[in-house]
Amino acid sequence: MKSRLIIALAASAGAALLPSLASAQRQAPPTPEQRLDRLEKQVQQVQRQLFPKGRPADTAGFVDDPAATQSSVVGLDQRLDALERQVADLVRQSEENGNRLRNVETGIGQLKSDQDQRIAALEQRMSEAAAALPVQVPAVTTAPATPPPKAKPPTSKPSMPKTSATAPPPVATTSAGTPATDAGEEAYTAGFRLWESGQYDQAIESLKAFTSAYPGHRRASYANNLIGRALLDKGDARGAATALLANYRNNPGGERAQDSLYYLGQALMKLGQPGQACKAYAELDAVYGAKVRPDLKKLEAEAKAQAQCG
Repeated sequence: MKSRLIIALAASAGAALLPSLASAQRQAPPTPEQRLDRLEKQVQQVQRQLFPKGRPADTAGFVDDPAATQSSVVGLDQRLDALERQVADLVRQSEENGNRLRNVETGIGQLKSDQDQRIAALEQRMSEAAAALPVQVPAVTTAPATPPPKAKPPTSKPSMPKTSATAPPPVATTSAGTPATDAGEEAYTAGFRLWESGQYDQAIESLKAFTSAYPGHRRASYANNLIGRALLDKGDARGAATALLANYRNNPGGERAQDSLYYLGQALMKLGQPGQACKAYAELDAVYGAKVRPDLKKLEAEAKAQAQCG
């Protein structure tokens, strides 16, 4: 009886297992996504057991975040590469701009240094040329053949007209009414008349002869200034600048020293150097100030406007 009961239970168990085995054989294998879900659940269970107070920092995030795929990783790598290239381009452009700026600053400094050297060299050449002017023997003389009488010179000096012209004043006379002879005055007047008539070469020769024969004459400043003006009038701006600068430097207290500074500025304008012309006008104001004649002051104001002096 007992054996029959065992056989019946075994038969019923075998009958019950047959459908489950058949269904297991018919069930498809799990997909990769199912396997990943199962692994994630297992990992989460392990993390809950190991970290009861929360997930570790390197695994922090939402529990339902999807797993990274290969395409997303490749996309992130490409974006990182693009950002690195952009940063490299920005760094390269910044370095190039810095190099350009340094080159520009270096060029400006070199240009300023070259300009200062050229100006200094020009001033030195003008000074050397003024110092090396040859002393000429008078070629033209208007003095009378007989020696002048030893008359006492007039006590009062003839007043000059308050204009920029260099015309000589009327000849002084003695108490007897006869003109007082001044060979130097006559020599200068002869040179002035030549310049006034447009005979610049002859005027320059005559005026140089006068300054050589009468270096201490009060008209020496007039004559040297007029030599510079004659050179300027005939188109020799460089020679005029040299003569005018020499007249100012050699005799700054002369009556036409301030005129020489003004016409020096005019000569420099002819040479295309408005900056140096402005320096000449500034020197005129600094040295003579209120002593500058009104007519010359007016001419200087117009010249400053033409040169655009600041």
